[in-house]
Amino acid sequence: MAHDNQKVSIQLTVADLETTEAFYAGILEMPIRHALTAPGAPEHLLMKMDGWELIFVDESEVIQNHPVLEERLQEIPKGVGMTLHFPVEDIEGIFAALVEEEIEILYPLQVMPYGMKEVWCFDPDGYLLVLEEPVRRKVQGEK
Repeated sequence: MAHDNQKVSIQLTVADLETTEAFYAGILEMPIRHALTAPGAPEHLLMKMDGWELIFVDESEVIQNHPVLEERLQEIPKGVGMTLHFPVEDIEGIFAALVEEEIEILYPLQVMPYGMKEVWCFDPDGYLLVLEEPVRRKVQGEK
């Protein structure tokens, strides 16, 4: 059983940290930053939210430290069977940026019957993302 002070960490292997940072921080406006690393540890990006963290590590560093994974890491797309859901703000603006940057979109922006606006897309490394924003209900008298 997990203790209250423990958090879930998910590590994703990526081809290029700069491309990953540009996508997640630039287009999606997620709170991603370069992590402080110990000498000799691989450079990585870190996204922390509500008791969990997502760690992005350069594929070449992972292969160097774990050569047995090289063959599997060459398979495309990465993360088959895994979908990452992210709450976002201004999903219309994000969708426009995804289209402009020619990011692969699985399902374009749509309003779902359960009250969410969603876009399903692949990040630069082929991980499937669902971007979600609640449908804002109009207050009486609002245009």
